[in-house]
Amino acid sequence: MKKKNLFTTKDMTQGLIDSVKKLNPVDQLRNPVMFIVYLGAIVTSFIVVWGILTKNYSSFNFQIALWLWGTVIFANFAEAIAEGKGKAQAASLKNTKKEAMAYLWDGKNKNQVPASYLKRGDIVVCVAGDIIPADGEVVEGIASVDESAITGESAPVIRESGGDRSAVTAGTKVISDRIIIKVTAAEGESYIDKLISMVEGASRQPTPNEIALSILLVALTVVFILGVGSLKGFMSYSESQSQGGESLATIPVLISLLVCLIPTTIGGLLSAIGISGMERLLQKNVIAKSGKAVEAAGDIDVLLLDKTGTITIGNRMATEFIAAAFSNEEDVARVAFLSSMKDETPEGRSIIKLADAHYKLSEIHIKDQEMSFIPFSAETRMSGVDITENNGVRNLRKGAPDAIIKWVTSQGGEIHPAIKNKIDAIAKSGGTPLLVSENNKLIGVIHLKDIVKAGIKERFNQLRQMGIKTVMITGDNPMTAAAIAAEAGVDDFLAEATPESKLSKIKEEQKMGRMVAMVGDGTNDAPALAQADVGVAMNTGTQAAREAGNMVDLDSNPTKLIEVVETGKQLLMTRGALTTFSIANDVAKYFAILPALFTTLYLTNGVSPLKSLDIMKLHSPHSAILSAVIFNALIIVFLIPLALKGVSYRPMSAKEILQRNLLIYGLGGLTIPFIGIKLIDLFISFAGLV
Repeated sequence: MKKKNLFTTKDMTQGLIDSVKKLNPVDQLRNPVMFIVYLGAIVTSFIVVWGILTKNYSSFNFQIALWLWGTVIFANFAEAIAEGKGKAQAASLKNTKKEAMAYLWDGKNKNQVPASYLKRGDIVVCVAGDIIPADGEVVEGIASVDESAITGESAPVIRESGGDRSAVTAGTKVISDRIIIKVTAAEGESYIDKLISMVEGASRQPTPNEIALSILLVALTVVFILGVGSLKGFMSYSESQSQGGESLATIPVLISLLVCLIPTTIGGLLSAIGISGMERLLQKNVIAKSGKAVEAAGDIDVLLLDKTGTITIGNRMATEFIAAAFSNEEDVARVAFLSSMKDETPEGRSIIKLADAHYKLSEIHIKDQEMSFIPFSAETRMSGVDITENNGVRNLRKGAPDAIIKWVTSQGGEIHPAIKNKIDAIAKSGGTPLLVSENNKLIGVIHLKDIVKAGIKERFNQLRQMGIKTVMITGDNPMTAAAIAAEAGVDDFLAEATPESKLSKIKEEQKMGRMVAMVGDGTNDAPALAQADVGVAMNTGTQAAREAGNMVDLDSNPTKLIEVVETGKQLLMTRGALTTFSIANDVAKYFAILPALFTTLYLTNGVSPLKSLDIMKLHSPHSAILSAVIFNALIIVFLIPLALKGVSYRPMSAKEILQRNLLIYGLGGLTIPFIGIKLIDLFISFAGLV
């Protein structure tokens, strides 16, 4: 597979253009640390221009101004590149907002109007080939819908009235059948409108952790401003008492010192880290409604997952035929096969497949007029077929154990005690038993099993290593739930779950100070999704669920919740790693600039005692200052890919993360600047730039 570039030439070009646009003072003021650099660049530029006008031009001051502007633009570039990914996705979504025609429906006739005329509560009808004109709920019918414009998935999905798959989205296309839709969103308030707003990041607010870190950075900046501001007098006095030496007590030099002392590295990348976290989710087809939601995902302690479709494949499959007394497995397979011939459910199809695989029963041919099919109903909880033959009618049935037992006994049959033991054994193993009968005789049992997804147990082990507790939610009885929970490797389970019990479980965990995440798609999941710290709603779900969650999975893949947690963890790890690096790399700048600034302090016979602090043995004070400023600007460029891609994720505890950050980014932040500044100094002195 071809590796995808982090950003293309087009991305970089657009990013540079946007970087210049962001030089607007209003944009710069949003980042206090970089605003100080921005002001420093302006002041130094004025000094350079004044020097030209007064014929006192300084190449050194010009280079300082140039690299200060570079520092600001590089920080803008990091943010612009991160935002550009979201803008590309927003442009794709905007392409779906084409003016469509709608057909208002009054129960008998349809009246064509522009989609923009629709209002909440209107009823519209769509047939194959129509673009769905507005967000809504299917109130009648069933149809295949192409949602590739939103999800990128080419396979159509089923939308039908009732249940949890009734929501439809404006801009998607009906490709078969006919549905009647009730409009749920007014013009400009559609789901796509909201997605575009979220993706563009127009309403992105700093997260609590970002705000806390920003306050710390501002506090450090204020301290350094006061410190540098007081140096002017000390430097002037030192130079006046020295025995020679060139004066460095200039405004550009002091600005250079300030810019190198304040945390410009993390200050320039902080916004990009947050935006790229949301963009990484976007690459997984998950849209976060706020950066806070992504950040919360990184702090999750408890993960609530539905069993069906998340932990298990979702469709119960026939895995075994078990014969009752006086029968054999082939008899069970034959009766199960015949009673399932018109059963279009996944369970029915799996019974046909298993029976045919074992006994080649597809070769059975019975005339339709001799067969009378009995469809499944919630009332009878069984289905089957009546077959008319020369010697009478064969009544074949399959269904829930209690329903079939009741049917058999009502026909005068008897139930052997051993069959109940087989039913209990299947239930205890986490399976679902179906009984099959012929007339008043119980033939045997079909073992249905909802297969646990491959690799899911390993993923739960990864979450456990991160200190996250997994809870399986299921409507199964406690005995079946316990068996599946053990097989899947979850830490706990909630059996016979109801909307109230889900909500209660989340509140209970939150009262203990834990952060909770869950996934859902139905209207009955909405209260729990709204209560959870991270609520991931399926795009195929109901409008209520999508509104309640703070994230939307466009692929409607419930297992995506695990990836959401990993992305949140990666965001926090990236921010922590780059903050550690930023603070550590300032140390080297002190050893470069401070000896240069105070080279004339206590100067005796042309030698200063502070010269011993110049452990890098830089070429000259001017070279040292310029090298530090250049490194301070370039390090932002080199760290942009890491800020956008994120620190490599691996499950580990908070203690291990701290140790890793200190070892890699702390030690790296200490050593890399010494090497970088020395190399830049060598180049500057060789090129004669100072």
